[in-house]
Amino acid sequence: MVFPFCLVVAALVLSVSGPVFAAPVESKGLQILEEIQDAISELAEHVTPTVVGVSAIRQLSSPGKIPRQGRFKVPGAGSGVVIHEDGYIVTNNHVINNGVEAEVHFSDQSTLVAKIVAQDPDTDLALLKVETDRKLPSAKFGDSGKVKVGQWVLAVGNPFGLDRTVTLGVVSGIGRENMNLSRYENFIQTDASINPGNSGGPLFNLRGEVIGINTAIINFAQGIGFAIPSNMASRIIEQLKTGGKVVRGWLGVGIQPLTPQLAEKFGVPDGKGVLINEVFAGDPADQAGLKSGDIITRIGNERLESPNQLSRVVAGFSPDDTVMVHVIRDGALLQLPVLLGVKQEKPVVASLPPTAAEVDLGIDVSPITEELAEQFSLEQKTGILVVQVVQGSVAYAEGLRKGDIIQEVNRAEVSTMREFRRVLKEVQSGETILLRILRESKAFFVVLKP
Repeated sequence: MVFPFCLVVAALVLSVSGPVFAAPVESKGLQILEEIQDAISELAEHVTPTVVGVSAIRQLSSPGKIPRQGRFKVPGAGSGVVIHEDGYIVTNNHVINNGVEAEVHFSDQSTLVAKIVAQDPDTDLALLKVETDRKLPSAKFGDSGKVKVGQWVLAVGNPFGLDRTVTLGVVSGIGRENMNLSRYENFIQTDASINPGNSGGPLFNLRGEVIGINTAIINFAQGIGFAIPSNMASRIIEQLKTGGKVVRGWLGVGIQPLTPQLAEKFGVPDGKGVLINEVFAGDPADQAGLKSGDIITRIGNERLESPNQLSRVVAGFSPDDTVMVHVIRDGALLQLPVLLGVKQEKPVVASLPPTAAEVDLGIDVSPITEELAEQFSLEQKTGILVVQVVQGSVAYAEGLRKGDIIQEVNRAEVSTMREFRRVLKEVQSGETILLRILRESKAFFVVLKP
């Protein structure tokens, strides 16, 4: 195996002892190499007993109405890490998904059946518990907030059934999101080799602390793996352990990315923030006075740059926590205290149209009549209805379609054709047009450039 630090230590040997082939057996460079080697070996020896193999056990069932008796172990396996000597084990939710129990294989070749304490699909974490009279070797969570790109890490797991395989690498990136692997993403990326079967296993720092739970790889790439940060994992696991579920804060807004075109229209010079396209009536944001068109730039001390980040930050708080939300509204910076509520099972990130193209608008519109409302199955009875989109137009390229309702033009509400025409007449030559669109009860903003 070629370790990632080979170039560094090779240069060290050259600087200390001259060319590698001419180095004496007892050279200073060789001693340093052996010390590094021994440190890695001692680390691996120390942490591998805390790593376990995990296989889901599922209930047998027949295609008919009467369930078959008995259970079966799912072919293939994942990994896990013991986090407490009394038998608590962390793994990935997808490793034991739909399981009723889990078979756990320890480094001493013993096997125990674990109870599934609780699961959190939104972060792909699960907590298991085995009952045993002996104290189990266990690992401790480290502080993933201190992780830096380039630091060495050790991944341990059971790839392809090869028990307690150790791989060494570096942290390749932090804060990775938009991977579509889970709802709340903030992954540590590593080049330490991770393969099928590593899922749920730990990522260690050189102190033997768990800084991540390995969860995914990119199938078509080598040396690209992702781990759930330990700070997120420890917070989730504690809730699963004490309450059996995760309770997250809820803001109650629809959000979308702030594109350069939208940033220009909303007067955000640095283009940083998250755009609110909808405020749900009666929810915490509504009660605190947030409005559609507000740009959330910060929650507490955390600067926001993406909808995923905003969702993750809000979910990190508990209901009944009060957070200070910093927004830009009409060019002014406001700070609004928001008392968070309970997270609702409704979409947070609105779907968006594709990138703009600089062509004519190309839409035909009409006030909403009873006939049109019935034709397009509309619940909304007011607004300007898009009845035709010309193929190849800027509206077509932006993803507008028949049945969309235009609620605002350049931040002015429009419910009649007269209002719609009046606002459009105020648009200067070459000026972009900001529309707020309602589609199937989901709102979003889009910029059209005539």
